[in-house]
Amino acid sequence: MKRVLWLNPVGHDQYDQDMLHLFQQEAEPDTEIVVRSLTQGPHHLEYHAYGALVLPECLRELRRAEQEGFDAAVMGCFYDPGVKEIREMITAMPVIFPEETCVSLAATMGDRFSILVGRRKWIPAMLENVERYGQSRRLASFVSLDLGVLEFQQDHQRTEQRMTQAAQRAVEEDGAEVLILGCTMEYGFARRLQDQLGIPVLDATVTPFKYAEFRAGLKQRYGWSHSKHNAYESPPDSELRQWNLPL
Repeated sequence: MKRVLWLNPVGHDQYDQDMLHLFQQEAEPDTEIVVRSLTQGPHHLEYHAYGALVLPECLRELRRAEQEGFDAAVMGCFYDPGVKEIREMITAMPVIFPEETCVSLAATMGDRFSILVGRRKWIPAMLENVERYGQSRRLASFVSLDLGVLEFQQDHQRTEQRMTQAAQRAVEEDGAEVLILGCTMEYGFARRLQDQLGIPVLDATVTPFKYAEFRAGLKQRYGWSHSKHNAYESPPDSELRQWNLPL
């Protein structure tokens, strides 16, 4: 069996059951999936300050997951908050990040990809990530839907209409050959959009979840996770205890 945790780094569990049902439909027979959210905090991470506020509890939740024996975990936000910090603190459990996963996979499916974001506000941080992941040459465009995180699931018809229009612009005007839905709250639309356009459309929930399954299998069979040499070296437990850091 493979145990995978999906962590929604927000202070509410409104969408946990929807996501759990989605993942159970997509999971391999030997995968157990658990979806958790934080106990308090902002309800979205559209602002960098919100990402900073949730990171301490995310670190504690992911360390707890490793201690509980999970084989992989997903940090469920397309901003990929805390990549360096989390991989420092986690000893051996693979921790998967949605944007890193989606842009890396998209680069194997076509020469250029576009990312459908909620608001223009998101683009600078996501562009920094694309550059960090070495995929900036493959980026055709960011296209804004002019919707906030909490709006995607409120009116599905409106969301799908805006996605369709934005996707057509990305393909016809920007030359995108692959599309990425650039928020984990954009779940549920990728298959219909892919059928309409005839090109790969990567859902920011299903894609990192399936990659987490894959990485869990690699960890079990080969012991592969993130390197602890240099960049992701963990802080000494002695310092954490000495300074009474709650991790």
